[in-house]
Amino acid sequence: MVEKVKRFLKKNILGIIIGGLIFGTAGVYAATYFPSGDVTYDNSESGLKSTDVQGAIDELYNVCVPSETGPSAGEQLLDKVNIVTSGDGLYKDEYEDRYFYKGSNPNNYINFSNSLWRIISVENDGTIKIMRNDSIGDMAWDTSVGVYWGTASLNVYLNNSFFATLSDVNKIVSKNFSIGEVTLNNSSLKSQIEEENAILFNTKVGIITVSEFLRSNSNISQCSTFLLNSDNRKICVNTSWITNTLSFDNFWTITPVKNSYNSPYVYSIGSNGYIDYISNSNFKNYVFPVIYLSSDVKITGGDGSKNNPFVIE
Repeated sequence: MVEKVKRFLKKNILGIIIGGLIFGTAGVYAATYFPSGDVTYDNSESGLKSTDVQGAIDELYNVCVPSETGPSAGEQLLDKVNIVTSGDGLYKDEYEDRYFYKGSNPNNYINFSNSLWRIISVENDGTIKIMRNDSIGDMAWDTSVGVYWGTASLNVYLNNSFFATLSDVNKIVSKNFSIGEVTLNNSSLKSQIEEENAILFNTKVGIITVSEFLRSNSNISQCSTFLLNSDNRKICVNTSWITNTLSFDNFWTITPVKNSYNSPYVYSIGSNGYIDYISNSNFKNYVFPVIYLSSDVKITGGDGSKNNPFVIE
């Protein structure tokens, strides 16, 4: 802010002298008669209600224009692709203000940190939630056999050792991950989402929720809930990009099981599409890290296909 004022004063010295003589508040009066066309100020963080000199200039005399940030990453993506209601593609979610990629193999590939990732969802704040296309190996959810993600050994590993291997970490934002316990065989996806969202944990790296796995399936009539997916998993396994294109045996979700015995159960997804619950969180399953890309990210190329993934900078 000090440098901004210095640059402004230097470029408007005559107006400063006049303003100082008449009003005693040179900065405001200077802007009225001697605007500097090549200086752009941004007081958007204060909601255009800044109380400093620069804010007074902007608000009272409308001389300086807030800098343009351009469309968010999410808005760029929504401009590039069509929203669909069937088949492979990006869908408007009916439960939350989000968009999900669904189907057997939608064009949701994206390059990040020299690796191929898949877009899970476009968020309402312009961020993009992505999951690594390849597993980083099999490991325990929590070596202490707990079911709280905040202290789980996998959470610690992902946000320290794994995070340290990533490049372009400035493109990652810390966000709330839904870590609430979910009732076994919940027959309502709406209720399941509410249970997941009952507990939030803010971090940079996580893994996918059970409801996000279900919402990757384009066969909504047969595969959109625990019970439907269980009854029709031989069909459902082919209409979700997660079970249809990723390579794994079983992989962890971030979601613990809600049950009356208070046992350390955590949900996992089988390669056959079955949502399983593991009674020992120290058991090893595959891990697909999940992050949120900043809304400031620019999508500069690609069409989202595997051979031409989205490119960001």
